[in-house]
Amino acid sequence: MNLEDTRNSANHSSMQSINVENYAVTPTFAGSRACKRLGQPADRMKSLEKSLKTLVVSPYVEDKHLLYLDTVDTQCQLLARALTVMKALRADYATAPYLDTFNWAEVFAILQQLIQTSEIKWKERKFYVVIFRSQIPPTTKYSDLGTLDIAAHAEATKSGGFLKYWFGTPDHLGQNLATCIWRSKEDARLGGVGPAHREAAMSARHLYSNWNIERLALVIGEEAKNWEFQPWSD
Repeated sequence: MNLEDTRNSANHSSMQSINVENYAVTPTFAGSRACKRLGQPADRMKSLEKSLKTLVVSPYVEDKHLLYLDTVDTQCQLLARALTVMKALRADYATAPYLDTFNWAEVFAILQQLIQTSEIKWKERKFYVVIFRSQIPPTTKYSDLGTLDIAAHAEATKSGGFLKYWFGTPDHLGQNLATCIWRSKEDARLGGVGPAHREAAMSARHLYSNWNIERLALVIGEEAKNWEFQPWSD
């Protein structure tokens, strides 16, 4: 990846009039207290309280796949909130440049507004990004990959610091893209040492025709006014 191609700034293409109410980061139980006053069922109150404590950060919505917000610091919470709108902008994401694949301008415009709403001072910070490009042969059952992936994701989530996981669908050639954003490289390392990951790694030999892993640093500047992807260096 050409480093010049990975540089961008939220200032040049920030979104306008983004409503950040749905991305509020400070948990408050005023809503659940209101439910009590209105005589709402207990299970509904529990669901509301849980929604204030957790975040869906992957295609998987079961409890063991959720990010518990109190396990990460405020900057990670804000970034995870902003990344909930992350989506592919082009159909050829399996082979397209990473920077051009997703709606990064929208993500970082929301992050800027979340910072303003939360009234915190955002300090420059580096996050760890993993890009997994793969190709499966016609003999591979995609459902088999799914079973392995679900187990590995739950395992990685439990280890902590897993802020975002996105994956696509194989194209007509079996090519696909998956990507993770972690709080740190150490979090990513710990998230990949369990038995589910070992099983997935052993299965890769016969499930994939080929694969490639790229590691980048996502550097977000002061107040998130600028950001860029860089080759990872320790």
